Amino acid sequence: MRWSYRCPACGAEYAIEPGRYLCDHCAPKREKDQPLEGVLECAWELEGAEAFPQGTPLPVEREWFPRMPVGDTPLWAPERLRSELGFPRLFVKDDTCQPTGSYKDRASILVAAFALKFGIKEIALASTGNAASSMAGIGAAAGLKITVFLPKAAPAAKRLQVLQYGAELRQVDGNYDQAFEESLAYTKATGVLSRNTAYNPLTIEGKKTAAFEIVKDLRRSGEALDDRPLEVFVPSGDGVILTGLVRGFEDLIRLGRITRMPRFWACQAEGSSALARALASGSFGAPVASSTLADSIAVDVPRNGAYALSKLKKYGGRAVVVSDDEILEAQRMLSSRAGLFAEPSSSASLAGFLKTRGEIDPSSTVVLLVTGSGLKDLKSAALAVGVEL
Repeated sequence: MRWSYRCPACGAEYAIEPGRYLCDHCAPKREKDQPLEGVLECAWELEGAEAFPQGTPLPVEREWFPRMPVGDTPLWAPERLRSELGFPRLFVKDDTCQPTGSYKDRASILVAAFALKFGIKEIALASTGNAASSMAGIGAAAGLKITVFLPKAAPAAKRLQVLQYGAELRQVDGNYDQAFEESLAYTKATGVLSRNTAYNPLTIEGKKTAAFEIVKDLRRSGEALDDRPLEVFVPSGDGVILTGLVRGFEDLIRLGRITRMPRFWACQAEGSSALARALASGSFGAPVASSTLADSIAVDVPRNGAYALSKLKKYGGRAVVVSDDEILEAQRMLSSRAGLFAEPSSSASLAGFLKTRGEIDPSSTVVLLVTGSGLKDLKSAALAVGVEL
């Protein structure tokens, strides 16, 4: 199998090697305070008479992966939610049980494997918290130095995770966008590997793995994927998890394992809804300062926004905007009806479904992505139950 980076905008191809992040032709087109241009896809081609792979095709050989139980998370049926909401085919994809408690481990382990393959010793990144703690934990297992740029306002639990895992924590006076710029300056000055979301194409590729698991587990549950609509609700800030899932389903169609795409719903917080605004208007306007307790999906300029928008448009995806109150109510509902304690950003998927379920046929198969543990942000969880910490 031959792998390369490919620009979906202009078709340029590049080798998957250290130092390659964006398309040389398209990246310079980015305007100030706008999403990245030239975000690359990981593309594969079979060579000669090579057969289609049986598992999940990935651009780094499995032998380089740190020995950690990333992936294969449960897809389970929340019976009380099914009954109360009138959707007998409602499922939850539960990534709260990843090693560091979030979906970001899927990207981090692929980036770590790439670093090990090429003898890279340090990885740096910006984060609102989950990507930082994820890369720090997986870096600890892999023996890699991890340097993270994190806003000072990030939840304490996520900062503590970073420190517990032994990473270098550089706290930023500013938001995620400022942390992103500082981390890029650091990686350009030092030459270390950047794990910045979307900027490094492997962060999108690693997140496609959940699509393969969802299809496998739905089939085991007896779901007729080719005969019934599949609706997938995804918490979305810059849209990397969303586009990772789309890439996974594109691969599944190409491999002949399914015949049609799901409908994707980008679930955004009211105080950080750039994707939804762009989908409605057709383009990204001036950035709006984010203001939401769902820190993991809070971003002023969605770096992956242009790429995510193109995927939503291509496959008829939708965006749904929910308030912080609706997010907290959904968090409480997941906990008290399903026994699943999710952080606010993850609860946006249920909040989005609750807001739009009147538009969905109750016989549809519905999957809610739950991407991070509620233990990562106890202060916000306390608000949902009327407790002060």
